[in-house]
Amino acid sequence: MAINIQMPALSPTMEEGSLAKWLVKEGDTVKSGDLLAEIETDKATMEFEAVDEGVITSILVAEGTDGVKVGTVIATLTVEGEEAEAPAAKAAPAKAEAPKADTPAKAEAAPAPKADPVPAKASTDSGDRVKASPLARRLAQASGLDLASVQGSGPNGRIVKADLEGAKPAAAAPAASPASAPAPAAAPIVAQDYGIPHEAVKLSNMRKTIARRLTESKQTVPHIYLTVDIRLDKLLKLRGELNAGLESRGVKLSVNDLLIKALAVSLLQVPECNVQFAGDTLLKFQRADISVAVSIPAGLITPIIVDAGSKGVATISTEMKDLATRAKDGKLMPEEYQGGTASLSNMGMFGIKQFEAVINPPQGMIMAIGAGEKRPYIVDDALGVATVMSATGSFDHRAIDGADGAQLMKAFKELVENPLAMLA
Repeated sequence: MAINIQMPALSPTMEEGSLAKWLVKEGDTVKSGDLLAEIETDKATMEFEAVDEGVITSILVAEGTDGVKVGTVIATLTVEGEEAEAPAAKAAPAKAEAPKADTPAKAEAAPAPKADPVPAKASTDSGDRVKASPLARRLAQASGLDLASVQGSGPNGRIVKADLEGAKPAAAAPAASPASAPAPAAAPIVAQDYGIPHEAVKLSNMRKTIARRLTESKQTVPHIYLTVDIRLDKLLKLRGELNAGLESRGVKLSVNDLLIKALAVSLLQVPECNVQFAGDTLLKFQRADISVAVSIPAGLITPIIVDAGSKGVATISTEMKDLATRAKDGKLMPEEYQGGTASLSNMGMFGIKQFEAVINPPQGMIMAIGAGEKRPYIVDDALGVATVMSATGSFDHRAIDGADGAQLMKAFKELVENPLAMLA
């Protein structure tokens, strides 16, 4: 009999993904370990291997299909000598669907002789949202029609354009409008182009996830922002000295590598900020795992330097380069970007002086790093010029008090301005 190949769960939190590319075609013979497809999750594109041996009988989900639920049968495979069963296996879904298609038709035929409200109820979704085509919904909104008063003639009672002909605006339409919240929301999406030439770009799974998570963060996490100006001259001098000694090992430290170390040590010095809000509990972490924002063509990903507080800066630098390279190639494993106790986002290389980053939920804080630049600065009670950067910490006020956040910013500033202390 045919073996069903299902959409795999490539991470603990994956619920759906995109079938980016098939690496086999119908009729191909595969063995265990062969690559079958590339699956796009919300953060990376990962290769999917065959477990069983046999012949690919049918491909049921085309490449490029988005929103494929985990567990969905995407292809079938038969072992040699059982190819004859493949047609029956492929035909089974069609036979199984036929009775389902008939069932709604019979169900609607039964209530038809009854009063008008019955068909209206039959044409709603599970959330009491009237079933209507997008065109019918837009026309109804423009004409002030109450869709709940229109009987649909489309599949499963769906309201189509023809059903609106001759329909009159209902007096109760204004009262019914709040109950049909999704309908008004659709209007701006359709009308936003205003006839301006444009290109509609389909959102990737990563971009959808970024939008969802950041919206959730700003809506549910009360942010508090704290900014300090930090002198970089000693850190830049130390970086130069360390790079001179590490050159023979092929390691070249970046300023960001040293800032990752500084944030990790700061979190260990101020453990009240190395926490996570969890409803009626507070998670207090005993090590500092730093998520570092990396920009890639598809969006933003945050690979993690695990236990950065106990690692040397050369190790941090080597790991960060490897993680960033594989992040841009979409080759990170889920455990390499899921987790972290705090985040660091550096936009100094773009010349950004200061910004306030959005917390990466469910973490409790994120450090935003601006550009180092020459500024007037008081040095030894005299006005001078120093290389200074602005750093802004965003804190989840449910878990971290302002005073504790201020202590973290103070510790971070002191470590960056006196960097030998974090190497001890």
